[in-house]
Amino acid sequence: MIDMVDKKMDVITFGESMVLFNPDAKGPLRYIHTFSKALAGAESNVAIALARLEHNVGWFSKLGDDEFGRYIECFIRGEGVDISRVIKDNAKSTGLLFKERFAHVNPNVYYYRKNSAASYLSSDDIDYEYIKSAKILHVTGITPALSESAKETVIKVVDYAKKNDVIISFDPNIRLKLWSIEEAKPVILELCKKADILFPGIDEAEMLLGISEPREIIKAFHEMGTKMVALKLGKEGCRVSNKKEEYFVNGYTVKTMEDSVGAGDGFAAGFLSGLLKNRSLKECGEYANGVGAMATLVKGDVEGLPTYDQLLTFINKKKYVDR
Repeated sequence: MIDMVDKKMDVITFGESMVLFNPDAKGPLRYIHTFSKALAGAESNVAIALARLEHNVGWFSKLGDDEFGRYIECFIRGEGVDISRVIKDNAKSTGLLFKERFAHVNPNVYYYRKNSAASYLSSDDIDYEYIKSAKILHVTGITPALSESAKETVIKVVDYAKKNDVIISFDPNIRLKLWSIEEAKPVILELCKKADILFPGIDEAEMLLGISEPREIIKAFHEMGTKMVALKLGKEGCRVSNKKEEYFVNGYTVKTMEDSVGAGDGFAAGFLSGLLKNRSLKECGEYANGVGAMATLVKGDVEGLPTYDQLLTFINKKKYVDR
């Protein structure tokens, strides 16, 4: 396992969070007239999931000094996440996204985040002492896709964290609506090489490496220098490895999936929670699969993320008492 230096914060993460508008009915958006407002953002999803799993977590970003930015700030703070390093920008807007739903398929996502406040994040906005206070820094491949300054910031913060004994957790989270695979690949692979813990999806790994066999994928990432790989295999589960040990961990059955968005973020949070609680590698995989599966049971990116007791009950580590 990975040794963790005793520090103030368990995990710090940063990246764009947006206001999500969920349609109240299925079908093309041109026929939809009512929406429910919610929160969206891979990094804040991870932060909220970890806070619910009883960890000390911080998240920051740039938000517009507008009502949507205030909503995001209040929501994330209300989940017990430290947002003390969030920056408000009165000249830029908070990003938005809309989902479009059809029966039995993943929702379409429409971004309205170009020139958002978060896309102007720069290395001058970072409190580096705050970064140094974390055991783990979690970043994703979404933030470097937002802008050149955001990309440079991610790389600079990761390099600084590594020099200061902060463990680097990285989820590639390739978003082809934000950049092409040709643009994404060299940046994502550079961050994979810097990562201590890596959370690729099987499809992402194939795009990055050109191979599809799980054991070969894990071997390739280890050869880059990654210490620990948790390869997401969808409903089948995951394959986890720390070079010395490797396990396939079965997924949990979900009979009725409401929303798959946020499941990968829940997976990463579950795995990191297991590490922070000094669980075995296989148990970390079970935690990851459990949180990821539970995230799909409720409509919304964070609404289905469990508390620690709920997770233990779901993965049959604790008996359920209903009355």
